[in-house]
Amino acid sequence: MLALLEVFENQLTAKSLQKYLFLFTRTQNKKAFDFVPYRYGCFSFQANQDLATMQKYGYLEIVQQNNGRFIKIKEKGNYLSLLTKQDKSILLGTKKKFGALAQDDLIRYTYQQFPYYATKSAIAHKLLTAEELQSIEQQKRSFSDTRLFSIGYEGVTLETYINKLIINDVRVLCDVRKNAFSQKYGFSKSQLKTACEGVGIEYVHVSELGIVSDKRRELNTQSDYDRLFMEYEKTSLKENSEALLRIRNLLKSKKRVAITCFENNPSQCHRTRVANKLLHFPDADYTLKNI
Repeated sequence: MLALLEVFENQLTAKSLQKYLFLFTRTQNKKAFDFVPYRYGCFSFQANQDLATMQKYGYLEIVQQNNGRFIKIKEKGNYLSLLTKQDKSILLGTKKKFGALAQDDLIRYTYQQFPYYATKSAIAHKLLTAEELQSIEQQKRSFSDTRLFSIGYEGVTLETYINKLIINDVRVLCDVRKNAFSQKYGFSKSQLKTACEGVGIEYVHVSELGIVSDKRRELNTQSDYDRLFMEYEKTSLKENSEALLRIRNLLKSKKRVAITCFENNPSQCHRTRVANKLLHFPDADYTLKNI
């Protein structure tokens, strides 16, 4: 990102930086950043966090002006020379191809070429034709059936995780961790809540259905997990029927609900036992999908 700023005369608006970074990554074999559809189109939570960190350490400054938020290099250096030959070529090509575009034209281009990333935009109607807006509408996922989802965040970026929720039309995310804190960026309670709400997904923390961290130690085999979950079913899950009923009511009213915890493997996460309990409600009119 420092090299990107450098080739654009050391400063860009926040919106333009996200768009240029997005176009840069479209050409990379292994993308440096992932993106989600957001209020102004393609947006990387990780890139935004990295900018804040670089400001903290004095590499750049973020300045709010009347005409927008600007990102400016503060600690100048030959950052372009630090890139690989391929990334340097891609970045210079991005500048050559798109550098002359005004901010609105740049945003418009990303909407036209990558309509999925405009599906949450608050400004698309100001920039696009009726036909182009229809292309964006066709990218939106909407389902009428009631469905329960299970999702873990192990091994994925926040952007990949949020995109999974979006493409499955998840409307409520129920976090069933006892303590919704993570050392992995984006998955502590406040960060995850902000990310979800930014794309129109309600976040609910159902801490009663979590397992205390002390009980999660020394889990080396599937048998260890199974023993823990059998105890969980007899205690916490049984004792917190009201929390289960709360999720069931969300399924009735919102129809598309996901329960989440850390583990990628559903068989090694207590959320599967929560899901199974929900599937055995007398009036359950939904099925489970692991995403």
